[in-house]
Amino acid sequence: MTVLEGQPQPVQRMSMGAGWRRAWRTGDWWRHLGLGVFLFFMFLPFIITIIISFKDIPQFDHYPFTVTFPLHPDNYLEAWRIVSRYILNSIITSGTSVVGMVILAAIAAWAFARYPFPGREIFFFGVLALLMVPGELTLIPAFLLVKDLGLLNTRWVLIAPYIAGGQVFAIFILRQFFQALSGEMFEAARIDGATELQVFRHIGIPLSQSILGVVAIMHVLSTWNDVIWPLVTLRSNELMTLTIGLYAFRTAWYTIWGPLMAGYVIASIPLIILFAFTSRLFVEGLSSGAIKM
Repeated sequence: MTVLEGQPQPVQRMSMGAGWRRAWRTGDWWRHLGLGVFLFFMFLPFIITIIISFKDIPQFDHYPFTVTFPLHPDNYLEAWRIVSRYILNSIITSGTSVVGMVILAAIAAWAFARYPFPGREIFFFGVLALLMVPGELTLIPAFLLVKDLGLLNTRWVLIAPYIAGGQVFAIFILRQFFQALSGEMFEAARIDGATELQVFRHIGIPLSQSILGVVAIMHVLSTWNDVIWPLVTLRSNELMTLTIGLYAFRTAWYTIWGPLMAGYVIASIPLIILFAFTSRLFVEGLSSGAIKM
């Protein structure tokens, strides 16, 4: 069969065995072996957690780190009964705050990048100056503010500060991206009669989906894993997020390792799902030129 010039050629997939044989011939086998050992030790804690999650107390006392039978999948049912409430609270808090943060930060970044107004650079550098203020320094003033507003022990005591706290970094990243976009298409849209809001909504946002996804993912990770602010502002067990909920779960089930480890496994699933569905978007955003590593 002749191969036509210019036509795409079929990709030859290399089997695992062929890859190892090639690595052995080229002398790179020690690199592959080192990476394999590193990968094993990286996943070892998670593997041990899964093994313990299927044990009862006598099995853990006698064989803590090896697989024992019979397995006890009912540990997951018991853990889900407790952890599901915390997961739902974290989803509501992080999901609501990321939507508000992205909308407000995108509008502000668009104004800094594409809408000239007096004192624009001064205001922008004032926003950047907030990046140098550590969160611990604003903890007490923020607590007194939400206390005066009557937001303590409510969902809004997390959502509102998370929206405000994520603005600075998001505005910085999005403004750099908006400035790098070609202005010709925006001018053409304005000549055709599009308003500034229409240009932003129908041209700017579609071209910025990847970087908006990066900002959203980073915000979700930071709010999902936050411990200090929920611990300070929440008292009701019904409103606890996953981080402090797991802490309370560990305190109550300290010696019952099976359900405790099952709760940790369940708690890690949402972020694994998030990474699985957004990893390509995250890589596209990082390679778009807005973030220089």
